[in-house]
Amino acid sequence: MKTTKDILTRRFNPLHDYLFYKVFGEKGDEVQLLGFLNAVLSRTGKNRFTSVEILENKAFTPEVIGDKGSILDVRAVLRGGSRVNVEVQLRNRGNIDKRSLYYWSKEYKAAIDGGQDYLELPDVIAINIVDFDFPPSRRYHTCFHLREDTEHDLVLTGSLEIHFINMVQYRKLREKDIHHDSLCRWLVWFNKSSPPELITEVVKMDEGIQAANERMVYVTGDKEAIRAYEMRMMALSDLTSERNYVRRQGLEEGMAKGVAKGIAEGHAEEKIEIARKLKTRGRPLEEIVADTGLSPEVVEKL
Repeated sequence: MKTTKDILTRRFNPLHDYLFYKVFGEKGDEVQLLGFLNAVLSRTGKNRFTSVEILENKAFTPEVIGDKGSILDVRAVLRGGSRVNVEVQLRNRGNIDKRSLYYWSKEYKAAIDGGQDYLELPDVIAINIVDFDFPPSRRYHTCFHLREDTEHDLVLTGSLEIHFINMVQYRKLREKDIHHDSLCRWLVWFNKSSPPELITEVVKMDEGIQAANERMVYVTGDKEAIRAYEMRMMALSDLTSERNYVRRQGLEEGMAKGVAKGIAEGHAEEKIEIARKLKTRGRPLEEIVADTGLSPEVVEKL
């Protein structure tokens, strides 16, 4: 049986997509999910969300776990009807902006049936936790809406809200404001390199983090869950290897094309020099074209 020590020493990464889903995305995970969402959305005091419905939609078959392209996002509906989609990305695939917008749009569209009034479309909040430096901001938490270009206070609609939690920028902080910033406390718990004593402190300070920690201990104490975790790790590693291979192949192909182009250009320069000399000696145009392979237009311009 795994213990809290395994969690505190980061034997398991809380931001691994499978573990994140198991801790925050299943029925019974409402306490920790609600705590995290309130922290991201800066809801405190009377403004805090008090309930959330988790839209559980994953069946963890070996096919799903081993599918390198499967999306293990967390979907939920807040009190009031706003829908939330939370996704974790550990590797930069160069498409997180478009990816996030695409999954936001899917969630937005899925919330209404044909024939319903557009007014019934809910607000959709997308939250992306990324372990790479995106977007290009020094802040670890950024939020985007649809705003007018010059009148920044003029928001077209509150229906679109996209958050990015940048773990790279978070780690650059010299001091973690865990006493006044609830999101900072969560990121201490998420961060794979946080010291155990700091994790212990935030667990004691926050009911939601404590619930997440207990759930993490439970999940990682299950042999089937650990097997799924390891399978998922292998699948994602395979995906990275495949992408690196394709990238290397592309570079090699590009280099080969560059060399071929250089050779072709070098030969062209030689042909032009030969044609110039032949033309100086008074050789007929037809003969120069035949000997060098250059076009008559090129030879005439020499």
